[in-house]
Amino acid sequence: TPDTSAAAPAPPRRGPAPVTDVAKLCVCDLLVAQCDVNCCCDPDCSAADFSLFTTCSVPIVTGDSRLCSQKAALYSLDVEANPPERVFKLIDQVNPSVFCIHATNYKKALSFSSPEMPTSENFDQLLKQFGSAAFSAEPGSWNKDIDAQNASDANETYRYEYGAPIQTVDAFLRLPSPVVSSWCSDANPAGFLVNQATKCTRSVSVEKCSNMQAVSMLFYVNSSILAVNTTVQSIVVQSLNGTRTLLNGSDVLRLPVILDELCINIVLGVSYHITYTGAGEIIAAAASFVLGAINKEALSIQQSFEISFTQVNTEPVPLSGNPGYVVGLPIRAGFRPQGYPFPVEISFAAFFLSTNKYSQLTILQSTSNQDCLAAQEARTPILFGYNMISGCKLRITAAMKCQPLTQTLLDLLKGQSFPEYVASFGNSQAQDVLDWVPITHLHVSEQRIYNAFQSSCQIPVSLEIEVKWTKYGSLVNPQARIVNVTAAITTTPLKQLPSGRERTIPVTSSVVFTDISSPAEPGYKAWPTINAKLPFDFFYPFV
Repeated sequence: TPDTSAAAPAPPRRGPAPVTDVAKLCVCDLLVAQCDVNCCCDPDCSAADFSLFTTCSVPIVTGDSRLCSQKAALYSLDVEANPPERVFKLIDQVNPSVFCIHATNYKKALSFSSPEMPTSENFDQLLKQFGSAAFSAEPGSWNKDIDAQNASDANETYRYEYGAPIQTVDAFLRLPSPVVSSWCSDANPAGFLVNQATKCTRSVSVEKCSNMQAVSMLFYVNSSILAVNTTVQSIVVQSLNGTRTLLNGSDVLRLPVILDELCINIVLGVSYHITYTGAGEIIAAAASFVLGAINKEALSIQQSFEISFTQVNTEPVPLSGNPGYVVGLPIRAGFRPQGYPFPVEISFAAFFLSTNKYSQLTILQSTSNQDCLAAQEARTPILFGYNMISGCKLRITAAMKCQPLTQTLLDLLKGQSFPEYVASFGNSQAQDVLDWVPITHLHVSEQRIYNAFQSSCQIPVSLEIEVKWTKYGSLVNPQARIVNVTAAITTTPLKQLPSGRERTIPVTSSVVFTDISSPAEPGYKAWPTINAKLPFDFFYPFV
């Protein structure tokens, strides 16, 4: 009987099992132990979080695109469900390219080799091989001067993008904050250029205070930012009755100490101030501390933390939102420097009025006596979302000339230096030219009929500013964005007065905010109302 087993065709050779599980890959998972907005593959997100998403920022996740066949993870949202749900599918994806990798048969590339454990015999050899900042798996393949390499690594700088966690030697710069309850969580990373201020409650006891890291200055100074040492800028000591005293010397660390049934030098507040360059490099970091004391009756303390950023060689300018404007905060304004587009940047307005030193759009401020000449230097900032009107009365005599009177009224209505541009967002930076909206100027003339002796003099009597804004971004957390600003000056003809006669005219300024957000399209299905409270940092880095 012939042996048929030898004639049986050999089974097709299959490639090894994929090393990478695409179902566990997530390129948009940026925050540590927190849910990223619209990141449908984030394992930290719950079903309640997915129900608030508007889209999936990464709809498909694959492994090596050069493989002929591989698994692909598909993510989408089922908006028809109530509440909306995330949909996950795992499919086989075929590469249409002729040139693709059928099997990854290089075994060394499929896994990491087990590191050699150091012993007393091989320690010197391992130190020589892996002791430098960069090394090769095969000794001798790099022909470089190790000393020169170390010198270049010492001068290495770290550049950040907006919102990126600030790296430290051990992990990232922590800014403790409340998460679910008011208790402090140390897992909140400080984001680059994200100004934050948090308060939370910390459980303490006098017996254990000297061993608690979270109430020690050392915990907040030792977490040095990469390539930068954190310096202590100031130390304020707060007594049990709330009295605060600024210490003269801040170069000595004051650690928690138990003294006469009290624990002193515990951290009640930390304020970080980061200095950075235009390229996103952090060049200095300073911390200010508030230290206090507790007695045996104290079971918890409230700690406050804050972080702010200032670009080197610039003066700090307060923001009016992050990123969108916040109702009640001033509108930021400025000028475009001469010689634009070289350099390409907006220079903040240097107003002559002391009430406008932060580059804000202002209008005339009403005074009690309603005298325009007395109110020339009284200005008030325009607050986002607040419709405003102000005015005064100007007494005109026959001796007043048209041209000086016109200039006086213009300075009264617009101020001595009216800005040319308005920031579209509350956190628009000076170098981001496209984030600044030009102010459109209009002139309206009141037509009046006088007798044959009427004068051709036209004097400005009112300034009407209209700010058009829209809701920008996600429907869940829309941000206020200014898209257009118009300033209309209304003039009226001035009749020549007889000698010795006087006339009083009203001068007014007004501001109107108009929401031009597009309404929902016909047939649009509104999002269901969900009675749920989100974590305070759910939309981080947006506030």
